[in-house]
Amino acid sequence: MSLSLLSRYAFFAVCVIFTLSSLPFLDHDWLWPITAVTGVLSLIGLFDLLQSPHAVRRNYPILGNIRYLVEGIRPEIRQYLLESDSDALPFSRAQRSLVYSRAKNESADKPFGTLIDVYQSGFEFIGHSMRPAPLSDPNSFRVTVGGPQCSQPYSASVFNISAMSFGSLSANAIRALNQGAKLGNFAHDTGEGSISPYHRENGGDLTWELGSGYFGCRTSDGRFDPERFATQAQNPQVRMIEIKMSQGAKPGHGGILPKHKVTKEIAETRGIMMGEDCVSPSRHSAFSTPIEMMQFIQQLRELSGGKPVGFKFCLGHPWEFMGIAKAMLETGILPDFIVVDGKEGGTGAAPVEFTDHIGVPMREGLLFVHNTLVGLNLRDKIKLGASGKIVSAFDIASVLAIGADWANSARGFMFAIGCIQSQSCHTNKCPTGVATQDALRQRALVVPDKAQRVFNFHRNTLKALAEMLAAAGLEHPSQLSAKHLVRRMSATEIKLFSQLHVFLKPGELLTGEVNGEFYSRMWQMARADSFEPNELAVA
Repeated sequence: MSLSLLSRYAFFAVCVIFTLSSLPFLDHDWLWPITAVTGVLSLIGLFDLLQSPHAVRRNYPILGNIRYLVEGIRPEIRQYLLESDSDALPFSRAQRSLVYSRAKNESADKPFGTLIDVYQSGFEFIGHSMRPAPLSDPNSFRVTVGGPQCSQPYSASVFNISAMSFGSLSANAIRALNQGAKLGNFAHDTGEGSISPYHRENGGDLTWELGSGYFGCRTSDGRFDPERFATQAQNPQVRMIEIKMSQGAKPGHGGILPKHKVTKEIAETRGIMMGEDCVSPSRHSAFSTPIEMMQFIQQLRELSGGKPVGFKFCLGHPWEFMGIAKAMLETGILPDFIVVDGKEGGTGAAPVEFTDHIGVPMREGLLFVHNTLVGLNLRDKIKLGASGKIVSAFDIASVLAIGADWANSARGFMFAIGCIQSQSCHTNKCPTGVATQDALRQRALVVPDKAQRVFNFHRNTLKALAEMLAAAGLEHPSQLSAKHLVRRMSATEIKLFSQLHVFLKPGELLTGEVNGEFYSRMWQMARADSFEPNELAVA
């Protein structure tokens, strides 16, 4: 027998031999606990030899299980012992600590200076003024959403809760988020999972997200039901309607709620069957062209009683959004707002290829949408929101400076109610009760306490934003522009955002005198009657 074989089976053999040889001497009190342990290990080793799925355990009985044990706790070991403060996986310890501190109303101030390498390429900062402005009241940081075709405009905070569905999140998580939104007078996006009873308990302002599954307003075959929509949309708590075209973390895929998270309550809220994965279609059935999409927006606005209606999407093919813009011009129908999601956005479950390699990052998408609307003289009629890894005041400022009117955060508010980034959202075993339907697990999330933390996080983040604006000589977020932000390009060069990015002038796309071949090319490829590109322009 080879030495390698002996070493692989040695520990198993020792356990078996010790167990068998000690059986006659179990009258010694000190011996039986050891025998019990070696006996259990012997049974594990025997099972390892007989099982077939795992080759490592067959070759290394008992010891092979250590591999799977360590592999199982690897994320926790990395997060708590090995991860540096700046490792973004996907959020760094520094980012999470900032949210936790502000949610608990603790000081987030740091001593001794920055830990960031300010000479590293990609470092960004806001230029400050020699004459700082008076500190503004963060409660005034609001934007009116509702264009000329809207009869019930909404005064929204510049910082709101991004889309997260009941089903993906627990009932207690929804309760805490909505109660916090009520306390802070900001909006809570329902996500595509419809309006649950827990969204309604505390009366916080809602943005009702309408996905391709039309949950909460669907027919038996999954199509849009106008009557059911009108019944819910006209409720005073619903302040805006958001059509979900795509989601940053999984654009073009549709939503996924695993069947083990579909409870009777979720099935009733969404209007679906239990015992099956709840998968939203990858595209809408209510419209199939940009023109039909504008007509659907008009229909929703009428059915809701004139409330703001817009859509959320992650930019993919640029000509498709320009096709939507052409449809706006052709039909005269305008959305009241557009939310630009980025591929860096979060999700409860998605194929890794989608999260890693599909979709345009949020800033590039936002800038493209902003420029397109400016080039068509539509920007002043349509408000823009942005979402994707936004947790700090600087994150908010960085998107407002390149075109957004407000920012949304999902995972930031998840941290505020206790999320520890265990990345187990899809397993129904969330350790803090945030992303689970397990009744016992979600008991750990105490709603009044976490609702106060949601309120604190929002208030303290906007307070920090007010202080940053004042340092820059500004009094309101709407005054931020690309000239206020700076990025380091190399060890010896920095550029203002206004130098770094292309910004179209009002009406450029209409006159044909476009600053940049890319925008001109995409405009030629865009079609109002189809999401497909203009073949003549492609050729």
